[in-house]
Amino acid sequence: MDLLLAAVLALLAIAAATAFAPKLGVAAPLLLVLVGLGVGLLPIVPAFEVDPEWIIAGVLPPLLYSAAVSMPAMEFRRDFGAISGLSVVLVVVTSVLLGLLFAWLIPDLGIAAGIALGAIVSPTDAVATSIVKRLGVSPRVVAMLDGESLLNDASALVLLRSAIAGMAATVSLWSVAGSFVYSVVLAAVIGVVIGWVNLRVRARVMNPTVNTVISFTMPFLASIPAEHFGASGLVAAVVAGLVTGRGAAKFLSPQHRLSDAQNWRTVELVLEGAVFLIMGLELTAIVDDVETAHSGAWHAAGLAAIALAATILIRAAYVAPLFAGLARRAKRAEGIREFIRTKQQTNPGAAIPVHPKASPAQADRMRSMFRRRVADIDYYLDERLGWREGTVVVWAGMRGVVTLAAAQTLPSDTPNRSLLVFIAFLVAIGSLLIQGGTLPWLVRWVMPARDPEDGAAERRELRHVLQSAAMTELSGSEDPAIRAMAERMRAAWQLSNQEGVGEDSAEELAEVEGADASAGASAGAAPPAESQPGPEASQRRLVDPERVRQLRLRMIRAQRDALLDARDEGRFSAASLSAALEDLDAEQISIELKAIE
Repeated sequence: MDLLLAAVLALLAIAAATAFAPKLGVAAPLLLVLVGLGVGLLPIVPAFEVDPEWIIAGVLPPLLYSAAVSMPAMEFRRDFGAISGLSVVLVVVTSVLLGLLFAWLIPDLGIAAGIALGAIVSPTDAVATSIVKRLGVSPRVVAMLDGESLLNDASALVLLRSAIAGMAATVSLWSVAGSFVYSVVLAAVIGVVIGWVNLRVRARVMNPTVNTVISFTMPFLASIPAEHFGASGLVAAVVAGLVTGRGAAKFLSPQHRLSDAQNWRTVELVLEGAVFLIMGLELTAIVDDVETAHSGAWHAAGLAAIALAATILIRAAYVAPLFAGLARRAKRAEGIREFIRTKQQTNPGAAIPVHPKASPAQADRMRSMFRRRVADIDYYLDERLGWREGTVVVWAGMRGVVTLAAAQTLPSDTPNRSLLVFIAFLVAIGSLLIQGGTLPWLVRWVMPARDPEDGAAERRELRHVLQSAAMTELSGSEDPAIRAMAERMRAAWQLSNQEGVGEDSAEELAEVEGADASAGASAGAAPPAESQPGPEASQRRLVDPERVRQLRLRMIRAQRDALLDARDEGRFSAASLSAALEDLDAEQISIELKAIE
């Protein structure tokens, strides 16, 4: 009963902190740590400690899986080189340099334990991405921070596990490197298989509630086998999430995806809040141990301040040459784009390289790959990265929930464990307070305001793609009435795209024309009565709702396929595609619910 009451109170505390934190102007994790600390100071509360295995095996896999599912696949692919460098190379460099620093500052700590602490404080947290998204930062910067916080968690924890093994035995650098590569490669294979099976199985489950329950098992179905074979369960969970997120729009129904998104947001809120709350509860005992067995809390605070400053400096030293290389890449891309434009102007057919002996399907794939390459070049040029974006990336590298969770995975018999956990805690909280608190001001200072017309132009182009997909679907029908409806809708949309017609009124016009034409098509009649002689108007028959509904669902499916093709070719931003897909999903759900009624 006591455990049940504690769980209920914890959920209420997480909900209250999340609701009131924006009004108080502080981060919800900080409120939860303070609540946990206050509860831990009560004399009636016993000493609190969580088995580290519960954190590493029960909390982190679903957190990373959920983040991976929502990761924009196209932006992730385009900057995979930079993201992998930030996620792996920077983590390794930071861990080793901090390990040497800690081994020098803390007597009798040892290199292995120092690298373990470096691996704990090296991964960045996704909370930075949630902050910069609200500040109008370049989508490319957001995607880069998102991908980094997703992958560096797994790489840091793999390195942490190797360092812990190094504390117990003598290991060579090559054995650690071999173990790292083995863990990542095998885990990636397992993650791909689980993600593929996940989509195929859930596509056949019609009940959204059952479908969501199955999705809750996926991070564990990926991580448990990987851990059994000595690989990284976290990498497996991340890869499974990436595969699932990539194919969800194709294999899962809108109801399933909507249910998934809502439920996984709840899971993220509870798990992240629980980690910070638990850290606050454990903090009292940790501080007491640090005061008793070590040089005191103030000494640990000084070490944490040095560590935080070192992480920022190391990150800046890595990001500066990385962004310089990306700038050179953009210059090369500009030359390639000018060459392509020149070829298209002189000979449009020669601009798309297609082998003369290629089959029609192969030719389509070649054209699609070429369009994707051109879209990539446009993306690199439209979303250029300079010193402004680099400054934001450096300062947004704050630590958070993964650092706290990783610190608690240190074995209980680790030398100086309380000191190491306390340093990790102070680094995480300090970065959230200092970097998180000043990040909005920094972004406003270094980043120019984005032109809202850029987004409006993209939305207009995407709207045209959706209209064309609907027209193609209807024009291919064998029913003359449906083809007539398509022509009326085409005329309405052409009128809406003319200069001087507002976007809202244009959508209303297309809607009216489509509804009138649908009525005629569903009855098998000619165009609406307005275009017919007066005596023939009475010949219009009643609308068949089921036929209209099926017709609109066909149009939605065609439009969704067009969106997925545009996503694969990288023609639009992830935000615009996601918004358009959500609109189609909402319309499909509405139509299907009306049919049930």
